[in-house]
Amino acid sequence: MTTQNPSGTPDLPVDMIIFGGGGDLSARKLLPALYMAHLHCNLPPETRIIAIGRRDWTREQYLAFMEEHSRPFVDSKALDAQSWDKFLALFDYVRIDIDAPADYQRLAETSRPNGLRVFYLATAPDLFTTICDNLAVAGLVDAHARVVLEKPLGHDLASAQAINASVGRHFKEAQIYRIDHYLGKETVQNLMVLRFGNAIFGPLWQAPYIKSVQITVAETVGVGSRAGFYDQTGALRDMVQNHLLQLLCIVAMEPPVSLDPDAVRDEKLKVLRSLRPMSVADIARDTVRGQYAAGAIGGEPVKGYLEEANVPAESRAETFVALRAHINNWRWANVPFFLRTGKRLQKRQSEIVIDFADLPFSIIPSGPRNYGNRLIIQLQPEESIQLQMLAKEPGSGMHMLPVNLNLDLQQAFTERRAEAYERLLIDVIRGRLTHFMRRDELEAAWAWVEPILAGWKELNDRPRNYTAGTFGPAASSALMARESMAWAEEA
Repeated sequence: MTTQNPSGTPDLPVDMIIFGGGGDLSARKLLPALYMAHLHCNLPPETRIIAIGRRDWTREQYLAFMEEHSRPFVDSKALDAQSWDKFLALFDYVRIDIDAPADYQRLAETSRPNGLRVFYLATAPDLFTTICDNLAVAGLVDAHARVVLEKPLGHDLASAQAINASVGRHFKEAQIYRIDHYLGKETVQNLMVLRFGNAIFGPLWQAPYIKSVQITVAETVGVGSRAGFYDQTGALRDMVQNHLLQLLCIVAMEPPVSLDPDAVRDEKLKVLRSLRPMSVADIARDTVRGQYAAGAIGGEPVKGYLEEANVPAESRAETFVALRAHINNWRWANVPFFLRTGKRLQKRQSEIVIDFADLPFSIIPSGPRNYGNRLIIQLQPEESIQLQMLAKEPGSGMHMLPVNLNLDLQQAFTERRAEAYERLLIDVIRGRLTHFMRRDELEAAWAWVEPILAGWKELNDRPRNYTAGTFGPAASSALMARESMAWAEEA
């Protein structure tokens, strides 16, 4: 393993090598994140960034691409000409045809032979095998090398296993960083501290004290330029199999023995393997698929999914999923986990809602609505934690109304908080694996999701239409109502 100084910064010079350096992910996320890491001195002094692409660009042409496509995504308050110019000085560009092994020699000539190479594969997953094979042939994979794999890793369990096996031929598991940017969010990482660093929640974080858990990742955007990819993927593969199941794991996991990466990931794996498998009858009852129709977002009209460019007229791809899951262990017996994600929904919102059980008996009238205790962990657009408690309504009588104890992380901590990609890129450079998926985690997630895909096919299930600007099909609300519950915004 790469030696590090006490601060966690590698002693070796770092070459960050981005395959897909001229792509949308690089332009909007990776390059702005690297700029912020550079600005705040979180990149080692001898770092270089090598962008890889098919275009026959010079270095100057690539820098012009960054000026046009990446600079607008950098926070304007953090952008100044001198810092940006110093950042650009870190870059080189190498044209490579990914399928041409001989082209990788150009990278071998550009990359430093004794440095720490971080290969970030911001490409389609079906290229991962080819890239890793050709890197190995070119002699670019050594004990110091690391590879970052973007989701989705595969289209199903078999393809995920094939990718893991092919990458694993050249990189040891400790060198592979399967990235899920939700695990880099400050509030998600704070959830570990909330659960395992505070005595107040420990005894209550289980059945029967928790009634249900809701996990929502709602987007207002449509498929945009990703229609070709998205139509072959759908929301279950794109969001549930990775983001939502990872959030579920952090909520549901047992306390690890330490913060060692494998200790944490062992506990997450137990959760995934404890998810109750769904039969076809379960799938028909406990899952809802949706597809957005024309509507309005923010007062502006938007197209329906079938009207988007490059979407087949009879597409059955789901842009919305809601489902009920159960974890078969003592801690979570009979506690439903409701997962929901979709595009063109009413507002951009990612949150985890813990509904605590009702009092067995109350002497105080609740008023017209029966509010309960609720912990709301908001991930976006703002990050915060709120504990909903009941207080007496001012005036006569003893009617109760909910009030929130707020932990506003923006106000509680004045220092700058890095964005998810920035934090995870720094973790890769410093060799921190805790917030990255291990191979067996990924495959366990696919093993649970794949039968749902097969069940939809067997049921000939068509996604239900929902109007853009709403919170999805009515069947999603009915899924909750069957258990006398409601999504957080409906409660």
